[in-house]
Amino acid sequence: MIRKSLLCTLIALGAASPALAETYVIDPGHTQVRFGYSHFGLSDIVGIFAGVTGEIVYDPTKPEASSVKATIPIADVHTGVAKMDEHLRTADFFDVATFPTASFTSSKVEVAGEGKLKVTGELKVRDISREVVLDVSLNAMKDHPMTQRASIGFNASTELKRTELGVGKYAPNVSDEVSIEITVEASVPKA
Repeated sequence: MIRKSLLCTLIALGAASPALAETYVIDPGHTQVRFGYSHFGLSDIVGIFAGVTGEIVYDPTKPEASSVKATIPIADVHTGVAKMDEHLRTADFFDVATFPTASFTSSKVEVAGEGKLKVTGELKVRDISREVVLDVSLNAMKDHPMTQRASIGFNASTELKRTELGVGKYAPNVSDEVSIEITVEASVPKA
C-alpha cells in the first residue's frame, strides 16, 4: 500500500512539473535567411543564404529562458544571378575570403503574444557586431513526420542597415535598408 501511494505521488509530481527546455539542432537543409533590397529604385532584388547551422534552446513554458545561436555561411549567397553573387562575395561587400561566415547569438527572448517572440541578439557580419531584434512566430512544435524526432519551426523578420554592418557599397543608391526574412526548422538530435 505504501509503495503504491509513493508511486502515485511521484507520478503526480512528474505530471505537475513544467516541461524542461529542449535543445534543437538547426537543419541546414530546411533553414534559409532571405534578404531583399532596392537596386537604384528600379528593381527589388532578393537573395538567400542557405546552409545555416546552430542550435535553439526552447522551453514553451518559459520562452524567456530560450536562446538561439546560429552561423550563416556567407559564401553560400544566391540571388539567381551568378555575377551578382560573385560581387557580393568580394571585399566590396562580404569579403568571404576573410569573413566566410556571419553569426547571430541571442541575448534576450521576450514573449510578444500567442506564438510570438521578440528575440534580441548580436549579429556579427565581417568584423562588425550590431544588436538586432527579430520578430519571431512559432510555426509548429511537433514530432517530425519523417524522422519522428521532436522538432520546431519558426519564421522571423527584421530590417537592417547595410552601412552599419560594413557592407554599404553604393548606398544610398542601392538601398541601405535591407529586409530580412528567416525560416528555421530544427530537431532534437538522435539519442
